[in-house]
Amino acid sequence: MKLNFSFLSRSPLLRKAWRLILILPLALGLLVLTSARGGLFEITKQLEIFTTLFKELSLNYVDETSPAQLMDHAITGLLEGLDPYTVFWTEQEVSDARISKESNFASLGAGFRQFDHQWLVVEVDQNSPADQAGLRVGDRLHAINGVALAQDLDQLSQLVAASGDRAVTLEYTRENQTKKIELTPDKKAETPVLSAKLLQDKVGYIALKEFSPTIYKDTKKALFELKSSGATALILDLRNNPGGLLTEAVNLVSLFVPKGTLVTYTQSVVPEYNNTYVTQQLPADLEMPLVVLINARSASASEIVSGALQDLDRAVIIGGRSFGKGLVQRPKPLSYGTQLKVTISRYYTPSGRCIQALDYWQRDVDGEPIRTEPDQYNAFKTARGRTVYDGGGILPDKVFESSSDHTLLSSLLKSRIMIDYGTEFIKTHPFERLENFQFTQKDFEGFLDFVAAHPETIKTVSEGVFNEFTQAAEKEGLAPYVDQALESMRNSLLAAKIDLLKSKQAAVQTLVVESLLPRYFYRSGLYSYKTGHDPEIIAGVDMLKNPKAYAKILKP
Repeated sequence: MKLNFSFLSRSPLLRKAWRLILILPLALGLLVLTSARGGLFEITKQLEIFTTLFKELSLNYVDETSPAQLMDHAITGLLEGLDPYTVFWTEQEVSDARISKESNFASLGAGFRQFDHQWLVVEVDQNSPADQAGLRVGDRLHAINGVALAQDLDQLSQLVAASGDRAVTLEYTRENQTKKIELTPDKKAETPVLSAKLLQDKVGYIALKEFSPTIYKDTKKALFELKSSGATALILDLRNNPGGLLTEAVNLVSLFVPKGTLVTYTQSVVPEYNNTYVTQQLPADLEMPLVVLINARSASASEIVSGALQDLDRAVIIGGRSFGKGLVQRPKPLSYGTQLKVTISRYYTPSGRCIQALDYWQRDVDGEPIRTEPDQYNAFKTARGRTVYDGGGILPDKVFESSSDHTLLSSLLKSRIMIDYGTEFIKTHPFERLENFQFTQKDFEGFLDFVAAHPETIKTVSEGVFNEFTQAAEKEGLAPYVDQALESMRNSLLAAKIDLLKSKQAAVQTLVVESLLPRYFYRSGLYSYKTGHDPEIIAGVDMLKNPKAYAKILKP
């Protein structure tokens, strides 16, 4: 019998896929014969099922299919039920990441975020190339060096890096006017120390942006400079710090504890991934009273630092429960230059608390990961015998509403409402001096009115479900019969959203003020204001100037 493979001429991609399909069963068969592990046999079995399905679908589907596209869908479905940190990178994405890492990337001195398929300027650094060229928060970016920007911000990084020392041309829109500017990127290394200053009562203050490769060195330098200026106590501000390098987190803790102290450990189903991390550096100060500030946007390395210092009874933690990102990833090279970044283990604090908040392996009826309920938290003991709890993230010793999380606050941060409101606010509030800045109760009510006038900007889950119901009613022809009820429900949802924002005024007002101040006085002005008005910083100073109150918290 002669086999006819003429059907392979339909598509070059299909011919490549068929060659792989012919080879895979043989390879899989050898794998089964050479392995006695039941788990590997089950993997091999499922791979063989998938291979035969892929072959039959590719060869027999009524329309011509793309093997690459089918595989992309399959990979997406395979990873969809896992945690969001386990991702597949194509060969091009791996190459782009390598180029970005290896290139001497220069900074424009501006931050960008995408909202509704538009790239907006969300931050401008003082005296940076972007600042000197006149770029401002709220400007909408269109193109760089004549290349229209797609949805991927990596494109911006690559275009700037490719420019080297040459000027970069940006095209943007402000107040419905399109403008072009030229600026030369700055290659100076940016420090992760956002602010370092001496406050009242000899209390030093250091705010950190992220755990970059220089955070230990830069923080140590700032600490010694504060001590030489008379600081006898320290506030370490890790709020809004998303984390970064684990090694730098361990090194940062080493500034305050003896060398050889356990900071964190990881546990995995694969024994070789189980590791312990202890301090390798000599301490800078073992006695200086220490307060650490965290909030719902403090994650990963920030949680390792705050959790370790809490478990070791080395610092008082103030603020809101941290984000709860306690999963460890590792890149794994795959075939044809692709790569898998896969979650391999979980972080634990010295007392044994797991930092991870969401359980991606347990889902509710809507398919959402489950968060541990307070009545299921487990108790642990610190070095001195204090009781602390898990449940995801780090719970401060002293909790503030202004640093706590809520789903509506998260929706607020993801929206562009702060930028749009700020653009209107600065038109009618021309503050020239930082000491004159104020955000009154009337201003807060004005912000609520602005939100009410732009209800679509802040997208909540409940409104998303409501919109889906409305669309379904329209498709089924039911809309004319329920229009009045739907409009009443829409108004009720908006009123409830405004009422909830009112009830969270402390947290909402903090977010609004922190978005407004850099537009007037840059980041330096923001931190100058915060050190005199921020309730958590004020509480930290009060705690540190009262040795009895400080010691009482750290006693069991």
